[in-house]
Amino acid sequence: MAEAKARELLDAGARIRLIAPEVTHQISAWAQAGFLEWEPRAYANGDLRDAFLVVVIADSDTNARVFADAEKQNTFCNAVDDMPHCSCYASAVVRRGLLQIAISTAGNSPALAQRLRKELERQFSEEYGPWVQQLGEMRALLQNKKMAAETRRKILHDQASVAAFEGFRTTHCREGDGHPSVKIPEGSGNTP
Repeated sequence: MAEAKARELLDAGARIRLIAPEVTHQISAWAQAGFLEWEPRAYANGDLRDAFLVVVIADSDTNARVFADAEKQNTFCNAVDDMPHCSCYASAVVRRGLLQIAISTAGNSPALAQRLRKELERQFSEEYGPWVQQLGEMRALLQNKKMAAETRRKILHDQASVAAFEGFRTTHCREGDGHPSVKIPEGSGNTP
């Protein structure tokens, strides 16, 4: 569990200080590579100094101590599978490039959040990442064109449709790893 949480935080770009007497081989490797700091010992008062977020995976007494210390210094605390000792909850997240879909049950059922994440991962394929990138490029180009706001809105909504995604996916698969260039429909206004 600590390894999974550490991986999520590393993926998010967090600086991690992990305090635990023992860790997995992967966590040890991350520490040796300098991706996180590991202190091989039990939790002690003062360990939350300078922390923005604390994730605690321990027995209920330790969770309670960590939570109380976090509350004193207004630090977010997530005690895994211990709702009374949480001031925040972690979401299950589907990541497809710039598209991110977060699922939360407010700590009530991490199993349900995990099941829904897996379902959404099947529903939203890897092609969504480059497609969202293309949609952003289209939006940026349209922002620089003189046109009625309603026309711009209609074009953007059309480009975000299921049919547009299917067209992108067909072209994307045919063209390989790159994605098709962004094209603005004819008659969409004049460039300033």
